[in-house]
Amino acid sequence: MSYAIPPLIDREVFFGDPEISGAQVSPDGKWMSFIKPMNGVRNIWIKRFREPFERARPVTAVTARPISDYFWTRNSRYVVFVQDQGGDENYSVYAVDLKQAVAEEGIPLARALTQQRNIRVYLYGVARTRPNVIFIGINDRDPAWHDPYTLNVRTGKLKRLRRNTGRIVQWVFDRSDALRVALRSNEDGSTDFLRLDSGNMIPFYNCGPLESAHCVNFHEDGNRVYAVSNRGAHVDRMQLLLVHLGTGKEELVESDPEKAVDFGAASFSDIDNRIIATQYTGDKTRIYWRDADFEKHYRRLEQKFPSCEVAIRSMTRDENRWLVTAYSDRDSGSVYSYSRRSGRCRFEYRPRPQLEPDHLSEMKIIRYPSSDGMEIQAYLTLPLGWPASMLPLVVHPHGGPWTRDVWGYNPLAQFLANRGYAVLQMNYRGSTGFGKAFLDAGNRQWGLKMQDDITYGVYHLVGSGMVDPNRVAILGGSYGGYASLAGAAFTPELYACAISKVGPSSLLTLLASIPPYWEAGRKMFHLRMGDPTTPEGEEHLRMASPLYSADRIRCPVMIVQGANDPRVKKAESDQIVEALHKNKREVVYLCAEDEGHGFAHPVNNMAFLAAAEAFLARHLGSRFQETMPDPVRERLNKMDQSFHS
Repeated sequence: MSYAIPPLIDREVFFGDPEISGAQVSPDGKWMSFIKPMNGVRNIWIKRFREPFERARPVTAVTARPISDYFWTRNSRYVVFVQDQGGDENYSVYAVDLKQAVAEEGIPLARALTQQRNIRVYLYGVARTRPNVIFIGINDRDPAWHDPYTLNVRTGKLKRLRRNTGRIVQWVFDRSDALRVALRSNEDGSTDFLRLDSGNMIPFYNCGPLESAHCVNFHEDGNRVYAVSNRGAHVDRMQLLLVHLGTGKEELVESDPEKAVDFGAASFSDIDNRIIATQYTGDKTRIYWRDADFEKHYRRLEQKFPSCEVAIRSMTRDENRWLVTAYSDRDSGSVYSYSRRSGRCRFEYRPRPQLEPDHLSEMKIIRYPSSDGMEIQAYLTLPLGWPASMLPLVVHPHGGPWTRDVWGYNPLAQFLANRGYAVLQMNYRGSTGFGKAFLDAGNRQWGLKMQDDITYGVYHLVGSGMVDPNRVAILGGSYGGYASLAGAAFTPELYACAISKVGPSSLLTLLASIPPYWEAGRKMFHLRMGDPTTPEGEEHLRMASPLYSADRIRCPVMIVQGANDPRVKKAESDQIVEALHKNKREVVYLCAEDEGHGFAHPVNNMAFLAAAEAFLARHLGSRFQETMPDPVRERLNKMDQSFHS
């Protein structure tokens, strides 16, 4: 049988800046904004909605850190975004006056609206009744806790609404922009919902330390809030509830009709607050429509793009004009505008027009039993054109760990598959979305059963004959980076090489160095990982830390770090590199001085990936792109801090 192996696709096509991304329609429908590089850095551009993209103009001119996201104020006057410095996650708020941007020649300066050093700003929402106001939290008074403020983006005026002296982790405003509800994280890990009443904070709902609950919206009657919760000994999956502020009475709105996964999300009308649709993520995304007219138009789009998932990304205040994305596992997506009034659908752009879906690979949904029989749901991407036998495998566990992998286009999986690797992404126990029991099954199981869930995925593929047992690598970031180190240390016979990006090497030093604004999660970390304040917990965390088993690591390891990472400090990488060097193991160490927990600059990411694919090819024996542009090579040389034994 002959196989058509696709051409080697350049890294730039996968990971360079998209030509256009992040488009939004302004609330009044007159403008389209989007992100596009200017002088090599992603900035915000605007154009009139029906103008061609060639007539767009930039409205920001940042030159250091790329802009990744932004939003409009409700009056369509301002575009607001946040930025940090070098990945330190101390975010400040910036705003651009679009009226000024259109009237003047040149590019207006984005105004810094919060300028305190070493302060992290949270965005809480956009006011409904005050067109220039947004709600933010600032931890200037106490680095562990954020006080709620109103911020007028026209004048820059800040007004503190309350002092957060009670461990508040969420502030909730009603539909009239009144601060009505706060969520308190108690020292034992439980959560209280508090009604703000004449200066008092009165509890009306609570959940336990290993339960979850949060507010998503106010009901239009002003007396109830929509909450997502899994409270109760007999409740496994997250549900959408209405909770009364006076009595705490729960009313079930919806839970998964298939009784399989947690409640995902609800879309509310900005006009009258009705629920338009609800969403669940199982193997793929499921949408349940509650508005017949919205569903009619969505079904038209589904028929137009039969092989794709369709997602509404932005809409006007009157909910007539939409921007939608059609994508699949083999298609990074195309963006279209759609009018409910006329039913017309118009192509707008492809973020990566050079990426040919016919050259990409299918993402398959698989399941396999772990060491104790627990079923693990996973995604398998096999390289297009290669026979599905004795393939090299890259295991790619997700970060978090309290998140999950989903079906769809995954650039790293497609990049690796194009090089000839099978790629396995699993939702190990402790992943979110699959119910409370599955989440709790990961408690105190870092490096143990959670690692088994990864290991047994390899066993499953080797047993099927698809994977060569001598050509298996593990690559991950954050928790996935930890899992890569744990795989190399605790199952040294399994992996030919390992790559850890911003992965903790010691759970003890990780917990001792968490940022102050994570204080609310400290008890949860202790419950789910292990409590370092007790002798038993300290010993457990030491046992689960790859650093203290570094002498068991036999395979070559690549360590990748952002120097300014506030979550997984640089010391986590330094100490495992030192231990590997001491044990005379092959180690490559890349550290970017201008990055944090993940790489925002494409040149840094491509330098890492150039090194990673050469590293994988050297130890697993598949093809790789040998060439790289001079700026990427220069950055790679600057990042390389390797010790060679």
